[in-house]
Amino acid sequence: MALVFRSQAISDLGLVRPGNEDSAIAAPLLVAVADGMGGHAAGEIASKIAINTLLQLAPVLSDPSIDIDSREDLLLNITYEIDAAILEESKRNPEFAGMGTTLTALHLEQERVELLHIGDSRCYKYSAGKLEQLSYDHTVMQELLDQGRLTPEEVSSHPQRSILTQVLMGDSGLDPALMIYPAKKGDLFLLCSDGLSSVLSDHEIANIIKSSEPELLLHNLLAATKEKGAPDNVTIIWSEVVEGSVVGAIELLGAANE
Repeated sequence: MALVFRSQAISDLGLVRPGNEDSAIAAPLLVAVADGMGGHAAGEIASKIAINTLLQLAPVLSDPSIDIDSREDLLLNITYEIDAAILEESKRNPEFAGMGTTLTALHLEQERVELLHIGDSRCYKYSAGKLEQLSYDHTVMQELLDQGRLTPEEVSSHPQRSILTQVLMGDSGLDPALMIYPAKKGDLFLLCSDGLSSVLSDHEIANIIKSSEPELLLHNLLAATKEKGAPDNVTIIWSEVVEGSVVGAIELLGAANE
């Protein structure tokens, strides 16, 4: 039997936003979250473009005749396709100019996972009660943290904590990252938009995972976010690596499901 993702997924408006600008996909070999931004409902269009473009690529990625190098090239190049599609949509509809989206996607290939990441939506691995962030936040705040100019405590309340240094918005200024990690049966991964990670700390998320029954985990994470005001859309995917069929249901969430 092949290794596949068995996933639970949820996307919620939160308590402040009038619409959901997040999009997500949960498939047997591919999970991804895209967090859109931009006025006039354009954020949801950008995130939908990202997820739908990935959806079209999914069958190609699972083709056993494609070698590893070619698949990695396909994953990296998909960011440029998404960027070009966002630019084209903005040209057709000038009122959408400036729309953009993050993208954090995890692809499972036998005994490894390939993480494609732009922006501040996150991918974590959960193991032995600990939550490890695999993705890197492409934000001004993260750069200041790296330089030692801010502490994590200062970042949590900083008014500019959400300013991105990398985002898919049709300006071609991309430096996509593709990271490779080993994977085995039983591995657990969490993908989320910053509607979760900007409200709950990694420590709080890990404690909820530890204390929750699997079937209640997403509900409990969302409830904890709402207890703290849930100012943004919240999208969460919880994936376990199991043995199963690569042919399975594909779930679209948020704007991508509309």
